[in-house]
Amino acid sequence: MHHPSWNFALPIALLCCGLGAQLGGVAQAQTFPSKPIRIIVAFPAGGGTDIVARMIAPRLGEALGATVVVDNRAGAQGIVGTEIAAKSPPDGHTLFMGTLGNIAVNPVLWGNKLPFNLERDLAPLTQVVDVWFLQMIHPSLPAKNPRELIALAKSQPGALNYYSSGAGGAPQLAAEMFNGMAGIKTTHVPYKGSAPGMTDLMAGHIQIGYDSVVQSLPFVKSGKLRAISVLGAKRIPLLPDIAPMKETLPGFELTNWFGLMLPSATPADIRNRLHAEVVKILRSPEIRDRLLAMGAETVGSTQDQFGAFIKSEMAKWGKVIRDANIKPE
Repeated sequence: MHHPSWNFALPIALLCCGLGAQLGGVAQAQTFPSKPIRIIVAFPAGGGTDIVARMIAPRLGEALGATVVVDNRAGAQGIVGTEIAAKSPPDGHTLFMGTLGNIAVNPVLWGNKLPFNLERDLAPLTQVVDVWFLQMIHPSLPAKNPRELIALAKSQPGALNYYSSGAGGAPQLAAEMFNGMAGIKTTHVPYKGSAPGMTDLMAGHIQIGYDSVVQSLPFVKSGKLRAISVLGAKRIPLLPDIAPMKETLPGFELTNWFGLMLPSATPADIRNRLHAEVVKILRSPEIRDRLLAMGAETVGSTQDQFGAFIKSEMAKWGKVIRDANIKPE
């Protein structure tokens, strides 16, 4: 049966719903932040991700008028910290500083064994930095460049060890790409993050490392580690004498990256505000220059750009994982 009054009542109801949603959004924006904000880092303190997060945290706190703390939740190749972020309340008070490894690689490596669905549970906020990577060795090793390291590894297959921040992290991807393209075998020793692995490399317990300039530059400069190649496309201003790996192995290229994500049900107004403030911080000359001096280039992409970038990285590194038969550990 037709009720003419419905034609009038329905637009009124929809208008009220829309107005209610708008007012709710305004209320959320006005009450945000209502408590301290945490940036979860899925690795121990002292790693590259942690260093960058601690650089951003105080400035974000200042911009939002809130306390922003870095919360290190290491374990299971970054899965522990990612799960905590994915299952946090979607109210803007939890951010996740992820990496190539735990954003783009773990979902490929672990598939539906993960205790969360990254695409469903976390939303991209912005790519924060591109991080220059180095191939390094302990100074006692008789190799001055990748070619000499390849010859050394061929003379003693499997005898040389490399550390990683866990299965499928950027250090392992770099090492396995190097092994595959050079036709050599080196042995993987996984750690709960880069910092403890690098400590063992400096102590001589491990012979080879692939890691960020952010973390390793002071030790390269002091002579505790010997950098023998840059893994990106070109030489870097901080170490102009070190040639890119692609001069030895054409086609070799890797830069790590860090990016911020947050629980996907976080309201758009809060997400947009956080995005605007973080990008402003990344574009400030002080932060840009500090990160450049450490070996990282700031990015500050849009939310959509970062989402598309994550998908392209999953495709690229998924192939490396399958070719090298990298398995979860």
